[in-house]
Amino acid sequence: MSLVELARPEIQALHAYAAAQQVDDTIRLNANESPRRDCDDRYRRPLNRYPEVRPRQLQSALAKRFGCDTDQLLVTRGSSEAIDLLVRSFCRAGRDSVMTTSPTFSMYRHYAAVQGAKVIEVPTHPETDFAVDMDALLAACESDTRLVFICSPNNPTGTTVPRADLEKLLEQRAGRSAVVVDEAYIEFGDAMSVVELLQRYPNLLILRTLSKALALAGARCGAVIGQEPVIRMLGAVQSPYAMATPVVECVEDALQSERLTQAEAAVAGIVAERERLTKAIAKYDFVTRIWPSAGNFFLVQVADAQQVMQHCAERRILLRYFGGNLADCVRISVGSVTENDALLGALAELEES
Repeated sequence: MSLVELARPEIQALHAYAAAQQVDDTIRLNANESPRRDCDDRYRRPLNRYPEVRPRQLQSALAKRFGCDTDQLLVTRGSSEAIDLLVRSFCRAGRDSVMTTSPTFSMYRHYAAVQGAKVIEVPTHPETDFAVDMDALLAACESDTRLVFICSPNNPTGTTVPRADLEKLLEQRAGRSAVVVDEAYIEFGDAMSVVELLQRYPNLLILRTLSKALALAGARCGAVIGQEPVIRMLGAVQSPYAMATPVVECVEDALQSERLTQAEAAVAGIVAERERLTKAIAKYDFVTRIWPSAGNFFLVQVADAQQVMQHCAERRILLRYFGGNLADCVRISVGSVTENDALLGALAELEES
């Protein structure tokens, strides 16, 4: 079964928006654009003209970086837009369900709620380092579970799902669910992307982002990767001209080899700082546990999470608190050396108080 056949029937029948034709070196009087180029416009492509409906050059550059064919990738406004597109495309309101783990990235649940889809969450537990029980997850799937989201490395726990478990999930949900592997933090760990599994598993979809490893969170650029028919379908759902010209050119520049080399060095530095921080923080008496992480963050269990949050906030250092089954935990993102030193100083004060 093609993955497209699992999508909502009205989405399967949807045709992409027919935009005004774009041809270089022509007089464009067909798109209701302004003929005036603003005096502050310094971009390679003029801002008085609409961008490409789908930025082909950027699409090709991202496909090269992520190891897939150009037609297997849709450029999105961050991976969050990709999640929204997937839920809207595959889930019928009030009928279909989305499966994920808990705790994990909250936007899976958010977009399911917007669409009116049921959310099924399989808990993971701190005593097993938040490992996913794949048998339990498979048993919890329902006949109308259209999407299974697996964040690996997982946010906020830093846990990576083993390749064998992902393949088991893909095999057993073949023809029944799209399995979406969110690799937002893949560059910060040792695991390889599952992109090479695309040809073997038609129900595999992969999310990537430039927010983390390429330091482009403000640009809002990501991608969803899958077999060409489902990518073409998602492209029909995505709004035309989704990627603004300044973003397209900013990301094209960031994907040049020299900039990528700089980004790789920065990632290595963040990983080194992650290890430095975890070793230092583990020595404090109020810290009861730090879980291993393959992200640019780590999860810390403390005696009094609210006290840690307040103490750091008073020193203008913001950490992340989630509550629920992480009520005694805080998530710490790895900052610059200077920022990390400030955090260690604040925590040392708390230790001594």
